[in-house]
Amino acid sequence: MLRSPIVSGPRSLVLSGGMLLAMLAFSATALSALADSAARPVHVAPVKFQEREQTITITGEVVARVETDLSFRVGGRITGWFVDVGAAVKEGQVLARLDPEEQRADVEAAEAGVRAADAQLKLARTNFDRQKSLLNDGISTQRDFDDAETALRTAESAREASIAQRDTAKEVLSYTELRAPADGIVTGRLAESGQVAQAAQTMFTIADNGPRDAVFEVYESLFFSQPSEDGVVITLLSDDRVRTEGRVREVSPTIDAETGTVRVKIAMAETPPEMTLGASVVGVGSLAPRRVAVVPWQALSGTDGKPALWIVDKANSTVDLRPVEVLSFETGAALISGGIEEGETYVSDGTKLLRPGQTITATEGAAP
Repeated sequence: MLRSPIVSGPRSLVLSGGMLLAMLAFSATALSALADSAARPVHVAPVKFQEREQTITITGEVVARVETDLSFRVGGRITGWFVDVGAAVKEGQVLARLDPEEQRADVEAAEAGVRAADAQLKLARTNFDRQKSLLNDGISTQRDFDDAETALRTAESAREASIAQRDTAKEVLSYTELRAPADGIVTGRLAESGQVAQAAQTMFTIADNGPRDAVFEVYESLFFSQPSEDGVVITLLSDDRVRTEGRVREVSPTIDAETGTVRVKIAMAETPPEMTLGASVVGVGSLAPRRVAVVPWQALSGTDGKPALWIVDKANSTVDLRPVEVLSFETGAALISGGIEEGETYVSDGTKLLRPGQTITATEGAAP
């Protein structure tokens, strides 16, 4: 009789602990279920489509429309260069000079050839005149006269050839001086005194003092959008009061493998003095209007790697996640072009704890 309370006491304690654990587990499950079934307070807004004209703003630089790489037409050792990068040059101005000794020797040899040809021509003409006189007197034969005439014509041709060779040698001698083809600015120099230059090796780059272009690196995706107009407004990056207009003049047929962009050249109608070569400019263009719905960034969620919105079922105050098409992003907003309909309601804020079929308590208007 005395053992029963001692033995039964510990057993009743163990049973009470097991019941306590079971009760705790049940309570946690019940609380979780209660939390999932509780209505979530969110902010909602109606879907409203509008015609939105997008503008594209990109940064580029001013370049010369015509930029020429200059090189010597003959090889030789450079004896001097006379302009540097940034220098303004005039048409015909000497930029660099080669050692002309070899070409000068060729000119002297060609001039000697002309003198020799002159002497041969003089001799041939004298012989021809004599044979002609003898033939008229009946002393010479027709054969001798024909030979004299042939020798005269050969001497005349030889003289013409020697003169052409002399002129060519003089022209080659002029190639030892590299001259500016037009007024412009030196944008590159590779010539150094003492350097042995090869024919056609670039020595200088000259930007002509003519029309200017604005060059921009444009992402390929922009070419799939229809522009509202061809004109582009170009402003100076450092001073937006300096502006001009331009039109697309050239689009590169290839995509830059490193940046994934396409080079576009805009021909500027007028070039303000402040837009010097290399100046940074901003180009602003407009795309054709698109029908879009503007939603705040915080409203966007994702499903299967695609952007989505929580759409409200007004009948039972639940939400469901629906994929949408995003045309583009703006500061604080996304432009939705598809996936939703006019008049539907979406969750504009408070999407973090939502799940499909979740009951909500909706508050219309902008999020606080």
